Amino acid sequence: MAFVPFWFVLIAILWTGFFVLEGFDMGVGMLHGVLGRDDAGRRAVIATIGPLWDGNEVWLIVAGAAMFAAFPGWYATLFSGFYLALVLLLAALIVRGLSFEYRGKSPAVRWRATWSWLLTIGSFLAPLLIGIALGDMLHGLPIDASHEYTGSFWTLLQPYGIFTGIALVSLCVLHGATFIGLKTSGLLHDRADRLARRVAPVTALLVLAFISWTHVIAGRGAFLNPVEFLAMLAILAAWAASGRRDGWAFAATTVAMAISIVTLFVDLYPRLMVSSTNPAYSLTVHNSASTPYSLKVMTVVALVLLPIVLAYQAWTYYVFRRRITDRDFRPRPPQPELRQPATATAGPASTAGPASTPTTPPRRTRRLGRLRRDGRG
Repeated sequence: MAFVPFWFVLIAILWTGFFVLEGFDMGVGMLHGVLGRDDAGRRAVIATIGPLWDGNEVWLIVAGAAMFAAFPGWYATLFSGFYLALVLLLAALIVRGLSFEYRGKSPAVRWRATWSWLLTIGSFLAPLLIGIALGDMLHGLPIDASHEYTGSFWTLLQPYGIFTGIALVSLCVLHGATFIGLKTSGLLHDRADRLARRVAPVTALLVLAFISWTHVIAGRGAFLNPVEFLAMLAILAAWAASGRRDGWAFAATTVAMAISIVTLFVDLYPRLMVSSTNPAYSLTVHNSASTPYSLKVMTVVALVLLPIVLAYQAWTYYVFRRRITDRDFRPRPPQPELRQPATATAGPASTAGPASTPTTPPRRTRRLGRLRRDGRG
């Protein structure tokens, strides 16, 4: 069935799009308290993703829905085995979303500090937990012949999965720093560039180790192919371009994030979840796919609606392309009141109280005046 590999590729693209777009959102959430030294600075950093973050999270929902519709067996095994981890992920995403809405509801310092901490924690846990889940799918989990997960929550905490989550967190931090440098000016821009230059070497080492370890887990050696080597060059390009060419630095971290996610899915195919109990029990694209008719209908819907969604989101980014500075969020100093000039009055009339307002003469008086002018009065 030609639709089966097509939907695996599409799901890989959706997960890649999620990490490319939501990745810098999470990075901004983790860095807003570091780069924003006061409340105005933190508000400015958050405002860089204010109109964008909820639209970027839609990619996660669409990726999960595509997994459910195209590979229901994969969805069932994954979501049942990762049940507690998914609850923690949903809690992190919910708290993160609430922090955007509720942080500015009160001017109290303690109120805003609490929501800032929740935003930082939620932005950190989301990529970490998703990275652990993606890494465990390739490393292997205890799955029986009925494609049911037989382990516990602690079975999910495997070294490769945890390292995958850490590598994705580091990529999100670098991606977020370059995005803040692209969207801000002044002191915030300079701080973001300095942070990106410090984080880039560490991220490059983590990504190199992640890709090599991924190949070893998949049984394909430890060497990088030319495309994966491009991810390392992209991170080094982001390090070199920070502070000079903000657009190129952000594009470079975008390439590095995309290649890292694509590498994982390429090494996973044609498997969906590897069974550590018996390789024959692993979920593949063929034993977990929906019926051909369902995949055909879904393909038509996806080809019609996906370009519309992409065009709308691109238009959103174009509309909100303006740079932001912390001066936009500082209270303006009070303007001095302008005194009204005193009205000049002459003679004793100035002490006689307010001047009387001239009134319109009665109608009869006006009529007599016209008669006298005409010589008839």
